[in-house]
Amino acid sequence: MLTVSSSQYNYQYGDRIHLPYSIACLVTYLKNNQKIKENFKFEKTFVFRENIKDDINRCKNSDVLLCSCYVWNWELTIHLAEQVKKINPDCLIILGGPHVPENSAGFFDKYPFVDMLVHGEGEKISEEIFTEYLNNKDFSNVKGISTKEFQTMFAERINDLDILPSPYLTNTIWELVENVEGIRWICSWETHRGCPYLCTFCDWGSATFTKMRRFSEETLMKELDWFAENKMTYIDCCDANFGIFFVRDLRIAKKLNELATTKGFPQTFQQSWAKNSSEKIIPIAKELQEGGLLTAVTLSVQSLDENTLTIIKRANMKFDRFSNLSNQFREEGLPTYSEVIRGLPGETLESFKEGLEQLVGESKIDTIYIFHCIVLPNAPMNIPEYREKYKLKTIRSPIYLGHSSINNRTIEEYENVVTSTSTATQEDIKQMYLYSWITLSMHSFGILEYVSRYYNKIHGMSYMKFYEEVLEFCKTENSIFSEEYEKVVKHSEIGYKGEGWNHYDPKLGDINWPIEEATWLRLASQKSRTLDGINLFLEYLETKLGYATPKEILRDLAKFQLFLISTKENQNVTKSETFEYDWKEFFASSSQLRKIEKNYNYKNQIVEKDDFEWNKKAIWYGRRGKTCKFDSNKLSETPINFEIIRN
Repeated sequence: MLTVSSSQYNYQYGDRIHLPYSIACLVTYLKNNQKIKENFKFEKTFVFRENIKDDINRCKNSDVLLCSCYVWNWELTIHLAEQVKKINPDCLIILGGPHVPENSAGFFDKYPFVDMLVHGEGEKISEEIFTEYLNNKDFSNVKGISTKEFQTMFAERINDLDILPSPYLTNTIWELVENVEGIRWICSWETHRGCPYLCTFCDWGSATFTKMRRFSEETLMKELDWFAENKMTYIDCCDANFGIFFVRDLRIAKKLNELATTKGFPQTFQQSWAKNSSEKIIPIAKELQEGGLLTAVTLSVQSLDENTLTIIKRANMKFDRFSNLSNQFREEGLPTYSEVIRGLPGETLESFKEGLEQLVGESKIDTIYIFHCIVLPNAPMNIPEYREKYKLKTIRSPIYLGHSSINNRTIEEYENVVTSTSTATQEDIKQMYLYSWITLSMHSFGILEYVSRYYNKIHGMSYMKFYEEVLEFCKTENSIFSEEYEKVVKHSEIGYKGEGWNHYDPKLGDINWPIEEATWLRLASQKSRTLDGINLFLEYLETKLGYATPKEILRDLAKFQLFLISTKENQNVTKSETFEYDWKEFFASSSQLRKIEKNYNYKNQIVEKDDFEWNKKAIWYGRRGKTCKFDSNKLSETPINFEIIRN
């Protein structure tokens, strides 16, 4: 019996880590071949990074080592392969996955201990490799592979996904992992493969081509039952466009709702919504929301600059349509979020700021995520001619993995971050980073959101002009805000030197936080100092711009702003406070601010005494669901006994 070892390393997120789904798909398909099943024994898959030394030793008698490679495990996997080859020269070491370069020129010179690369979908290719291994070990006729001697033509895609047995329904997934106490497994799940879009920053479309292929609905429904029966809490849907097959995906959402409601599992369903979403996905989102499985609906833009969108081959919906959809989702009670990429070719500092202005001003999207532009090995953006045309310069940087544990990280992983383009210098991109931080931490998370809306409404001040003033205030006046500004400037300098982007604050828990979330947490945990900082900023702004707003209005505004923020010190079921002005009506309509005493109250969104749990609920899990802040439109003006409602 020949022995097969395998690896699909990942990072832990709290007590969660992904099951080795990709390896499990291969093994399940391979074991469907009787000859392979009779001749090969498949050992447990290596998942935990901290076990690398033991994993190497486990391969000393292995005949084959299969490695699933991603940007978050490449360096560790390479280390595994190199060390295994030293102690077991006869082991056939095969690498596959999205991080394996499609063009293998020079690869085996750099990594001579690797024997074979698999390009594209691995199930049928692996079957041919294992079949040939039992014959003459002449792999030259196997499509979709590279070796030291040759690279064959790419294999055809698997059009009929029904030929692929489920790693869950066969329980192969449990054969490949050990039950580890204290670990909750994340289940990766595909309902389709392929993506019709060709965005140059993404290897999703290029990796699977544009033709979309669906798994059978019967299998998917059985897998959902399996998740519930096995008490799997977290389903990570790997689809590029969940919701694009509306009728079928609505049935999937109904099934998820039913299982979550009746059996309590799954508890989280993470998905990438269909690009250019429409009102059609509202019923799908509603089903997930009813089952407690919806975080938010994606209305992604990546950029709002037309030239940039052309360069990256991204076709967004018209912005007025985008804004209307955002409002429609809000009216339906569905939270929304959008994603922006910083440093795309064609983007300038001004166009980037204009895009943020539209997002926070006109669209009123609930939550925004802003990411580095990363150049992936198989993305069209990595083609030499493309990089040269748009003068893309990158820096090799330790991989950024927000919310990952600071423990058991072992060998560092890296990614290539864009630092300048033909339209943006490195200094421009550093400025984009500061505008990203200030927009997210102060506006999207609510610290200064209503203050900025006040000045926009009363003085016509644009939001980016407002946050420019906040940045200037941070540079010139000492406050809790300047302390955070200094942290992010230092963080940025370190990052753009190639020293990494993970931000660790021991007071916030043993994970790496996105810097904007860490800023919010520190402000939300120091209510008195944050209120002082807001008042000091208002005094600064009024003086600098020559405004003459009565101080009683400014004090009440600052008080109202902080009232809407989830703060750690308030553990009451009901948050209630009295104000001198009718802020709710002012922000909800075109009416002028009226001086009339108002008592507002709302149900506290987070009642949690454990600091780390509070942090997670407020801004990690709650970022998309807006538990970090409260919508003024939903304030109650009549005292309500929430204790009675809750019980």
